[in-house]
Formats: sequence, structure tokens, C-alpha cells
Amino acid sequence: MTKTSQPDLRSLRIVVVNPIAPEGELDEHALAQHERTRALRIGLLEAGYNIIASFPADLHLPERVAQMQPDMIIIDAESDARDVLEHVVMATRDARRPIVLFTEDKATSSMEAAMAAGVSAYIVAGLQSERIKPVLDVAMARFNAEQKLLTELSDTKLKLAERKTIERAKGLLMERHKISEDEAYTKLRRMAMDKNLKLSELAQRVLDIADLLG
Repeated sequence: MTKTSQPDLRSLRIVVVNPIAPEGELDEHALAQHERTRALRIGLLEAGYNIIASFPADLHLPERVAQMQPDMIIIDAESDARDVLEHVVMATRDARRPIVLFTEDKATSSMEAAMAAGVSAYIVAGLQSERIKPVLDVAMARFNAEQKLLTELSDTKLKLAERKTIERAKGLLMERHKISEDEAYTKLRRMAMDKNLKLSELAQRVLDIADLLG
């Protein structure tokens, strides 16, 4: 049996999102943010990651993300992380992606809000080049695990809904034709096979027709 090879996470197409610095600002805060951005880019490049773009966190971010279709978004915000995160969450609302947030905001409330919004990794005071690769690896693993759980939950809800539909259709046939539950189920199965439909699809059609006929 051939073992399935794991994808190389360094082939990820990454977009970096930075806060918007006021024009002409060269104060200590702006210089510190510049150094953070530089360290992040060096760390990503040294680890072999593919930075496809770097965007400011503004109203155009959703459009830019939709155009670039990155595999991962990294937020680099020494402070004001919540403002940046709002733009990123808006940009990934329709297509979820792993989000890694590097920040100096140590407030527990900020971290909880970020994780609830969909951040895969919230890293405080951890913007060292050598730490970037393991952080991104963990973030991707966590994102994939969450997506799997969401898919399983969605499948469970769908199966439950289908089961309820089938039960309603059985009850309808039992009442209309004065037959047993087993007979109603057999009738539904036969009709589904004849029409090459899933049992739940046929059951929904039965209910729809009953609604139309009153």
C-alpha cells in the first residue's frame, strides 16, 4: 500500500496584512512596525514560504483577497489588532482560510475575540524568524482540524434533516393509504429506485406534491 505524501506547507500562497500607517509618520511606533514587518518577511522567506502580496487593512482588502485567492493570511499588528482583524474577517467571510495573528496585544479579551472570529493562531511577542515555520504549521493543522469538525457537523445535520423528511413522508403515506410503517418505507424505496433518486429526495417530492394538492 502506497503511503500518501503530505503536502509541503511551504508551497502555501501567503498574503500579509499590515496596519495602515499615517502618511509621513516616522515616529517610534511606525519604525517598530516597520521592523516587525521586515522580520516577518525574512522569516517567511528563509523558511521557503511564498509571499504573494502584502496589503494594508483597509476597505479594499476583501476585493484584494478575493482576487489573489491566498492559502493563508498573516496579520502583523503590533497593536490595534482588533481593527485589522475586522477587515480580515470580512475578507474571509465567504471563503474561510487559516489566519495567523502576530501581535503585542496581551489582553485575554483580545485573544478570545480573535479566536472566536476565526484566527487559527494568536501569537503574542513571538515574531522571531525562527519561530515562524512551526507557528504556521500548527495554524494550518488547527485550521484543517476545525474544517473537518465543521464538515462532520454539517453532514450530521444534513442526515438528521433527511431522516426527518423520510419520516414525514412515511407518515403521510401511512395516513393516505392506510398502510403500515414498513409498507410505507418499502413504497418510498421502490419509488426512489424507479426514479433513480435518493430516498430523501423522493420523500421531499412526496411532501411537496402533498402540499400542492392540499
